[in-house]
Amino acid sequence: MNITTLLNKVYFAPRLRKIDFYANRAGELQHKVLERLVCMAENTEWGKKYDYKSIHTYEDFKKRLPIQTYEEVKPYVERLRAGEQNLLWPSEIRWFAKSSGTTNDKSKFLPVSRESLNDTHYQGGKDAVAIYLGQNPNSRFFSGKGLILGGSHSPNLNSRHSLVGDLSAILIQNVYPLVNCVRVPSKKIALMSDFESKMVAIANSTISQNVTNLSGVPSWMLVLIKHILEKTGKQSLEEIWPNLEVFFHGGVAFTPYREQYKEVIRSSNMHYVETYNASEGYFGTQNDPNDPSMLLMIDYGIFYEFIPLEDVDKENPRIYCLEEIEVEKNYALVISTSAGLWRYMIGDTVKFTQKDPYKFVITGRTKHFINAFGEELIVDNAERGLARACESTGALISDYSAAPVFMDAKAKCRHQWLIEFAQMPDNIEKFAKILDDTLKEVNSDYEAKRQNNLALQPLEVIIARKELFHDWLAQKGKLGGQHKVPRLSNTRQYIEEMLELNKVS
Repeated sequence: MNITTLLNKVYFAPRLRKIDFYANRAGELQHKVLERLVCMAENTEWGKKYDYKSIHTYEDFKKRLPIQTYEEVKPYVERLRAGEQNLLWPSEIRWFAKSSGTTNDKSKFLPVSRESLNDTHYQGGKDAVAIYLGQNPNSRFFSGKGLILGGSHSPNLNSRHSLVGDLSAILIQNVYPLVNCVRVPSKKIALMSDFESKMVAIANSTISQNVTNLSGVPSWMLVLIKHILEKTGKQSLEEIWPNLEVFFHGGVAFTPYREQYKEVIRSSNMHYVETYNASEGYFGTQNDPNDPSMLLMIDYGIFYEFIPLEDVDKENPRIYCLEEIEVEKNYALVISTSAGLWRYMIGDTVKFTQKDPYKFVITGRTKHFINAFGEELIVDNAERGLARACESTGALISDYSAAPVFMDAKAKCRHQWLIEFAQMPDNIEKFAKILDDTLKEVNSDYEAKRQNNLALQPLEVIIARKELFHDWLAQKGKLGGQHKVPRLSNTRQYIEEMLELNKVS
């Protein structure tokens, strides 16, 4: 019996039996989570403010607490960062996950508790491995090491007692020491802040290792893989790591990168597992390689609620718990967590593909969309359109961003797509037309606005120079970790910056 089989039998397989309860006890599991969270926080400043001791049902909770965004939570976070405790959650908050900012702030700082690390983030990682091993009984996952590509952390304000950083860096910093025996690179290298130097150090320290699995954001992992291949002169990654078998990926959609990964990892035995591990919590894991949707993880320290996308900006939106959702409908995700986020709208949108068990796909961001002309274009539409355009023209995409052109010199409106190709399409006009036609096919509002070119002209594709998006992120100090290019924007702020940078060769 190999070590992976033994560990799976003793440690991981029993957990799968508990996950089986997701199929018929979802509501019960979720309401137990809510009860536990409320009970634990009843003596915090927040718990006393909303009289948590008198909350006995979900309806009590729903009526008592307003929906929160980062703007409402920020005053508490600032006090926590200054050293106060027992504000949102009873245990000490020493860590803050740095995430992309809001309209008023460059960055958000999200509290991370000891409980949220253990009952959410680390549990999510364990479950991803459990699900994978359950599907692959002949795996030799633990015969080698896992390469985890994360970000960095830094001191929090002037406090010696707390730190801020990418979630991935916080997870690496706090991981159970024995886990370091089965992961690379070393903690010192993994937490380096300069991304370019980190790539070199990771490559130098891992090329000779027996790496069996990868974890990270697809865009940044691809940068590392290409660097390793260039350094070694090899054509594919399995020439360096012959026992490589799985990549756990998340942070950005995998669709634009799928074909590029087939070029750098050519083994037919390679597996890809999507995970949804955000700064706010671990929410889902792909549990079927033939189904892109993810299993919602419902017995962690997270209680879920959902706002229909069309209600997001309403004063009194409809809000549903898990049992009340409908499949094939877009919802903004709202969470209450064991880190002290209460009815917090994280900004992501999801669509459920089935119930019992509940499975979903990420469809975009509440702020990352284009609705300048009533077209309501979301990231999910964009990914589907780009995938079909690439398939039909032989193109490969490195990165992209899109925004509206409100009116040009001829009083015409359109969408402008700035795309960096890893492999150019055989015909750029054909690529643009297929993208446009697919968007009309998958989005009836876009189709209506494109009717007879009245409200919207055909979309425009601008070819980005090599490394444009890398340089734009570098300019903003956002290389590596969970930083990502804004895919869709309802304003021209980002794309104008990128277009200006595109002029620089």
